[in-house]
Formats: sequence, structure tokens, C-alpha cells
Amino acid sequence: MSDVEGHPVGVVPLDGARSRSLLRLDSVDVAYDGAPVLRGVDLDLRQGDFVGVVGPSGAGKTTLLRLALGTLHPSAGEVGRARGLRVGYVPQLETVSWTFPVTVAECVLMVRSERWLPWSTRAERQRVGEVLERLGIAHLADRHIRELSGGQQQRMFLARALLREPQLLLLDEPTSGIDVATRHEMLHLLGHLHDEGTTILLTTHDLNGVAAHVPELVALHGTVVHRGRPQEVMTPAVLERTFGAPMEVLEHLGMPVVLDRKRAEAT
Repeated sequence: MSDVEGHPVGVVPLDGARSRSLLRLDSVDVAYDGAPVLRGVDLDLRQGDFVGVVGPSGAGKTTLLRLALGTLHPSAGEVGRARGLRVGYVPQLETVSWTFPVTVAECVLMVRSERWLPWSTRAERQRVGEVLERLGIAHLADRHIRELSGGQQQRMFLARALLREPQLLLLDEPTSGIDVATRHEMLHLLGHLHDEGTTILLTTHDLNGVAAHVPELVALHGTVVHRGRPQEVMTPAVLERTFGAPMEVLEHLGMPVVLDRKRAEAT
């Protein structure tokens, strides 16, 4: 269903008065089969933001990304998007079929949906090579996707997203399923992209991993519990409201570190 201007109901273009806003959610509700997932969510994502969404499983984090991506429309409220907004998306690795018979370069090229692979242009193939080189995986271009490590898989899907030259980059659990060193490499890479002007919204379970790398957090549990700097969000009161369990927060090198209550009492 669409409104009088041809936009899906609940989705509106942002006007000039909000020119720095790329995405805005106003009192958004989402329900699946009558069961509420998001309730009264307000979120304003502006050009240059770098935001991590934290919360437990079932908190609505992936649903929030689907709203931002435009593949889901709200049950109530409005989603505002900047006109002509270019969005790149990196999915959870667990959702990908790794037996699909494509190479790394082919998988990246598939983001260009207007033409299937045999008709990709020389310029497009050159652009894929440039993006893979930038992410340090150009040597894997002809390798089957199932042969990649977790970190290489993440970089491949990041390359796929960057091929769109996005203004807004969405990542669903980009630190899941990779080791600590690779996690830090990925977050440093996202930091460089942010420094170059890309607006980033990611979801994560990894509170301590994002605290040192992501300048702003949103605590989500069906609704926005709190938004602010890591030191403002990673407090015992906010985390208990978000995760439904008591947590202890220590400080290490000026950054908050979250421990569960039993571990903290043993420290």
C-alpha cells in the first residue's frame, strides 16, 4: 500500500529542514503475526554518525536494520529517509548459504542487480578489484566463498556493500563468529570508513568490543532504552533494563568494561 505521493505507508522522504538526517524513525511500531517486536521507537541518524545498537537476542536489532534498509515497513509510526539515499548492507554470516557456487569477485558483483554476472562491464570488474584490494582480499577474488575464513567472509560482504558507494552502511552483527584480533581489525576498518564520511549503523552483542571503537551506542529492547556515548549507555542501570539481568561495569583505561555479576564478585 502506498500514500498519495507513491511512497509506502509509514515511509516518507525527509525534507530540507532535516538535511543532515539520513534516516529518522518516529514512534515506530513493528509486529510479526500480531506479536510486537518494536514499540514507539524514535531514532534520528544523521550524516556522519557511527552508532552501535546493543541488546539481547529478540530485542529487535535486525528488525531495526530492516526498517533502515527499506525491506520492512512499520506497523505504525513513520520512517523518514533522505531522498536518493544510497545504502550498503552487510548481513549476519550465519544467514548466508556458503555452498552457493560463486567466487568472491562474483559474489561482490551480484550486488549490481540491474545485470547478471555474464554481462558485468569491464569498469565494474575493475571497481570490484579496487574494492577487494582496499580491503586486503584481492588475492582471494577467484576463490570459492566457502573456502574463506570468518574474517575474510566479513570483508567480502563489506566489499559488496561498498560497491554501492553507500552514504549509509548497515551491518548486522559484524563481530559475530570471528576471533578477537579479527574483530578489532574489522572495527578499525569501519572507523576508517567513518573517518572518510560514511555513516554507519551496526548491531552487536559484543558490548566490550564496541565500547572502544564505536562513539555512540543505542541500547534497544523492544524500544530505545538509552542512547549516548559508551560511558553513558554502559551503566548497570541501563544494561539491566536492556538485558534483564544485573551487570557490573568496571573501568579500564578510561573505557567501561562489562562483567556479569558472578564474575565481578569473584574479581
